[in-house]
Amino acid sequence: MTRTLGDAGREKTAERLLKSSANKFYDPEVDIDWDAPLVEGKRFIPEERSSIYGTDLWETLTPEQRIELGKHEMASIATNGIWFEVILMQLLLKEVDNGDPTTSHAQYALTEIADECRHSTMFARMSNTFGCPHYGPVKWRHKLAKILPIIGYGPALYGSILIAEEILDRLQREQMNDPEIQPLVRMVNRIHVLEEARHVTFAREEVTRRIKGMGKVELAYQRWLIAFVSWHITRSLVNPYVYKAVGIRPRDGYEAALKNPHWRATLLFSGEKIMPFLDEAGLVGAPGMRLWRGAGLLPNK
Repeated sequence: MTRTLGDAGREKTAERLLKSSANKFYDPEVDIDWDAPLVEGKRFIPEERSSIYGTDLWETLTPEQRIELGKHEMASIATNGIWFEVILMQLLLKEVDNGDPTTSHAQYALTEIADECRHSTMFARMSNTFGCPHYGPVKWRHKLAKILPIIGYGPALYGSILIAEEILDRLQREQMNDPEIQPLVRMVNRIHVLEEARHVTFAREEVTRRIKGMGKVELAYQRWLIAFVSWHITRSLVNPYVYKAVGIRPRDGYEAALKNPHWRATLLFSGEKIMPFLDEAGLVGAPGMRLWRGAGLLPNK
């Protein structure tokens, strides 16, 4: 395959990211003390980031139950993070399969896949350490997502990757240095934040490159697709069954979360870095605006 001058910038970025990946990466099996006990009384997420914080249901919980709910919400976010990363790996493998595997761009995509394998293992082990069940997405959403590697391409593909990565990154950066959070959670967050910074750079440049010169009809599809995926990402962060761990009926807890202004503020906070970039790139607009607001990543008007 002939490489064009237009690929030079992309190759330069990939080469830089490959060097960074070689110089600094973590092995969670080695760099995390999995045998250390959880610290009694430490939280797993800040209270104000709980999906039902401030609601009538929240007021019925004891301090111990609030910590327990946070543990299960963190396990839900972690196991949904695995789901996000497995989809991401499928998308990146599709990119490598359809391109030239000898390029630095393809080699960095493979390097990112290796990173995501370690992250998924890390999230799974953390959830197991908590003693929580596998939450992940609800079954119907898990089945629906299987079409994404088929219909996902172009800037919306990388934009969707950014939504999943940067929402988690925003929350994890807030928590990784918080002394009130469990040390295990803080270390997992720190590892993920460091390595995801390279992935974000890679994806942002692909969004900018791929949207150039796109026609109106194609742009409308890309806008709808990323908004649709983002709606599902934010709606899946907390599996309804986490509430059962503290005696709340799953449907009641989930409905309370969707109506909760504090949870909506958390979602807006999580999207504060990525949404301006996607807007400037041209991916935020009709026909996806209702989905963006339903996702909680844009304020309601």
